[in-house]
Amino acid sequence: MRFALWLLAIFATAVGVALFATRSTGTVTLFWPPYRIDLSLNLVLLLLGGLFVLLYLAARAFSALADLPAQAKAWRASQRQSAMHAELRDAMAHLLSGRFARAKKQALLAHQHALALSDDAAQKQHGLEVQSMALLIAAESAQSLQDAPERERLVQAALDVPLPKSAQHFKEGATLRSARWMLDEHDPSTSLKRLATLSQGAQRRTLSLRLKLRALQQARQQTEALETARLLAKHGGFSLQAAQSIIRSLSISSLSEAHDADQLTRAWEALTDAERLQPEVATHAAMRLVNLSASSPDALELHERARAWLEPIWQRYPQLPESAQIRVVRALEASFSSDGAAVDHAWLAKIETAQRQLPHDTRLQYLAGMACLHRQLWGKAQQLLSGCAAHLGDENLKRSAWRNLAYLAEQRGDEVASLAAWKKAAH
Repeated sequence: MRFALWLLAIFATAVGVALFATRSTGTVTLFWPPYRIDLSLNLVLLLLGGLFVLLYLAARAFSALADLPAQAKAWRASQRQSAMHAELRDAMAHLLSGRFARAKKQALLAHQHALALSDDAAQKQHGLEVQSMALLIAAESAQSLQDAPERERLVQAALDVPLPKSAQHFKEGATLRSARWMLDEHDPSTSLKRLATLSQGAQRRTLSLRLKLRALQQARQQTEALETARLLAKHGGFSLQAAQSIIRSLSISSLSEAHDADQLTRAWEALTDAERLQPEVATHAAMRLVNLSASSPDALELHERARAWLEPIWQRYPQLPESAQIRVVRALEASFSSDGAAVDHAWLAKIETAQRQLPHDTRLQYLAGMACLHRQLWGKAQQLLSGCAAHLGDENLKRSAWRNLAYLAEQRGDEVASLAAWKKAAH
């Protein structure tokens, strides 16, 4: 359609010019004493049009001639930019393919071209960005070549590139990589210092939090590591199962750092409700508290506190997996071990009630027997332990049952039964 309109316009113009030219009888007279020149109006108009076209073409030619230096400069910059990008691509390809020396060489060549490009005001930011990227690739190559001094020099050069605020992610990338290299060299303190130089937004990113978690774990700062793991889990930095496993492990580690009962209590209270409801965490805390109370005058109170920590887990005992049930039994037994008075009547009733509800659970039968033993209910303890000793699946519980049966036999003066029980405990 557009072509047809153009064609109609050309035909209309041609017709108009033809009509004007055939009907125009005017003349133009030029006086140049002693001469007189008569020209037709059509010829004068044609000459004026030709003169205009000639002057226009001359002006264009002069402009093109004047632009030649700028065009040559732009062409050279384009060639340098193409070479720079090619070298940067080659450096990345060599790095990924394991040719680290070649990658470093190509990256440094790209850096040299980027230095020249940054002299151009129009391409300055692009040149600075390529400088930072090339230096980071060279530093990565030096890291792979185990050249730590060269790596540090290159990464510092990348951080010193005067990038604008809109390109700070290049510096953030260099900082994150250098923090990871410090972790590979088992230098968590330096890694944490470098992560601390990031902006608040960058510090909350998943990669930053993962690096911080690794650094805190290496530095054995378990409490801070636990806080970081919680933040990662909140933002989906781990799968649900992995997050639970990591948080459980860090919770146990933070409890293990406590050196007295007060520290352990503070560490326990710092845990979330969900963390305290994990059987592995609760049983570890209870066992740790019992161990720390060994020489404490408040041992009975601390044992009661340990059982209070186990209370929510105990209420879910039937739903727990077998391994967790064994941990609960061991932790409760440990809280009963120091003094018979520590087994109060309420807990003995709870254990006996649970044992009656689950009569085939040998672990509960063992725990009830041990509770009776520490309450000095010898006959009942003998009956319960004798019924479960041979059927316990856990070897430690089985040996403990036979040892205590041997002790009860010695109390009765039955040396034959005591010797038989000791033999079974030894197997």
